[in-house]
Amino acid sequence: MEYSKEFKQALSAFTPAEKDKLIFRLLKKDKILSQKLYFELIDPENTDDKRIKMETYIVQAVAQAAKNHRNPKLFLQLIRKISAAITEHVKITTDKFGEVSLNLLLISEVLKQPHRYGDTHKLHIYLLNKILRMLTLTIKLDPDYYIDLAELYRLIRDQLTANTQLNSLSNHIGLNPDWLEPDFIPENIADTYRSIKNRGLLR
Repeated sequence: MEYSKEFKQALSAFTPAEKDKLIFRLLKKDKILSQKLYFELIDPENTDDKRIKMETYIVQAVAQAAKNHRNPKLFLQLIRKISAAITEHVKITTDKFGEVSLNLLLISEVLKQPHRYGDTHKLHIYLLNKILRMLTLTIKLDPDYYIDLAELYRLIRDQLTANTQLNSLSNHIGLNPDWLEPDFIPENIADTYRSIKNRGLLR
C-alpha cells in the first residue's frame, strides 16, 4: 500500500505523545514487528547469537517430535511448527544466511530420525519442496557463504540417496543429487522448481 503525501503530513502533525500511543497500539497487534523493533533497538543478542539458539532449538525439537510421534502425519505437523519458528526468526532478524542454513539443518535432522511407520509420502514431498526452495535461496546469497553451507548440503545428499523411498521420489520429480553442492546449483533453478510444481509433482 502506498501512502499519499497528505496522509504522511497528517501523521507528521501528531504530537509526540500521540505518536507514542499509536506506536504501542500497533505493536500490541503485531507480534513480529514488536520483536523486530526490540531486536534492532535494544536486544543484547545479535543475529549470530539468535541463529545459534535456533540451531539448538531445531536439533532438540526434531528429536522430541520423533520421540513422541511415530505417526508420519503427526510428525509432519510438528516439523511445520519448527519451520514456522525459523520463518519467524528470519522476519525478526532478516537473517538471509540463516534462512538457508537453519532450514537445511531442519531437513538433515528430520532425515536422521528412524524410518517412520505408515505413509511417508507427504513428509517426503515436504522435504523435497524445502530442499528445492533452499537451492533457489542459496544462489541469491553471496558465494562466500557457500563454504559454510557445503557440509550441510553434502550431508543431506548422502541422507537422501540412502533413503530408498525418498531417493526414488527425488529422481521422479527430477531433483539431481549433484545440485546439492552450492557451486553446482543451476542458475535456472528457480525456473526448474517452478516447472516441477506446475507439473503437480510436489503434491
